[in-house]
Amino acid sequence: MPDASSLKGTVVQIASYNTNLQGDLGVPQDLVDWLSPTLTVSNFLSRTPNAPDIVAVGFQELLPLHLGFCGLSKSVIKNRDALIRSQVEAHAPNREGYSLVAHEVFVGVAILVYARDSGIGRRVCDVQTSWTGCGPAWMGNKGAVGVRFRVKEADGGAGEVFTFVNAHLTAHAHNLRQRIKDWNHISTSLLFPSPANPKKSTTIYASSHLFFLGDLNFRLDIPTAHPLRSDLVRLNQHLSTGEGRAELKEYDQLLIERRKGTIFQGMSEAEFWQFKCSYKFKIGTVDQYSTKRTPSWTDRILYATYTDSPDTSKVIPLLYTSIPSYTTSDHKPIVALLIIPPPISPDDAAAVPIDASASVPLLRHSSQFKPDAYANLKRYTGKVVGRIIGVIWFVFVLLGFGNAALGVSNVIFGTGALAWWRKRNVDAV
Repeated sequence: MPDASSLKGTVVQIASYNTNLQGDLGVPQDLVDWLSPTLTVSNFLSRTPNAPDIVAVGFQELLPLHLGFCGLSKSVIKNRDALIRSQVEAHAPNREGYSLVAHEVFVGVAILVYARDSGIGRRVCDVQTSWTGCGPAWMGNKGAVGVRFRVKEADGGAGEVFTFVNAHLTAHAHNLRQRIKDWNHISTSLLFPSPANPKKSTTIYASSHLFFLGDLNFRLDIPTAHPLRSDLVRLNQHLSTGEGRAELKEYDQLLIERRKGTIFQGMSEAEFWQFKCSYKFKIGTVDQYSTKRTPSWTDRILYATYTDSPDTSKVIPLLYTSIPSYTTSDHKPIVALLIIPPPISPDDAAAVPIDASASVPLLRHSSQFKPDAYANLKRYTGKVVGRIIGVIWFVFVLLGFGNAALGVSNVIFGTGALAWWRKRNVDAV
């Protein structure tokens, strides 16, 4: 692992966790293993104290779905923000302060992005947020949220644009095609206004640096003829070793599709097979996988920077791992620590796409993705449909004393009883 003290660039820490619809109960009070920004906190990190310049934290299944559809996430996000910031600042090597750049929530998908006050935080500007749904009727039970901002150069120059996207894609191994559709939808409908022309929309690729995290739900799809396909015990044993994971990663759906060029074009990922599959665990256990699903690396972090070549990323991963000690969800949280290269010289910048309106460098794939002309119609259709379903669901939950199914039964029973009572009174007359 490289020593952070010998590397130049922006240090970015990214964390993602599917909290299994638990709201305020979804994370433990001590977040040190997951979110500590110092590179000395655990034995798997560099020994050189070096607090990140930017910290991005994403959640999926943030709170019960009916509350998410109703838009009742404010208190949960407020509590998460306070907890995250207190833990990040408490464990920073020099007790650095961090400010919340922005947050965005759509149903159960949320992202919070922080910047170090003593560095990049002073130069952040043009902050934007966005959201989109890719569930049925574009509802937000699956979807993505994003935060974008510009970091000016120290001398006041245009600087560079950072975009962070947190997503929750369609579940289950057989839904690979739908996950690819989800990606295509997000890449063309998670839109941000152009700084020069707010009426013009830009995609997630109109950025100098792009980070994509979340429960992407791509599975380990073992071929039918493979001897481990029907033997979960042996499969789990195989996945417990580095050699076994390195072999089985070849069946990872996300890796296969990226090699085909069908998704996450121009983006890179560190060696995810170095840590154990992050899903699906028995809740309450550190290392026991559920027998209902094939273990998979569903939770992922990908990235791209404008200096990347077609085959090589200039981003240096210092850390990419899961945190087994968290046991309140069937997922394990993941974290990555990345070093983004410093701005290139004007001579080298000639070959890099430039946003003429803002004079900032862009990703090489920025011109290949066009905004969906109907993105806003789809987004707000999904939001309205989700709100209606959420309110109805919420009513059933109230009538069922916390159980929607019981609420439905109570409504059916009550309606039947009322009809019987009316008929009885009519017959009596």
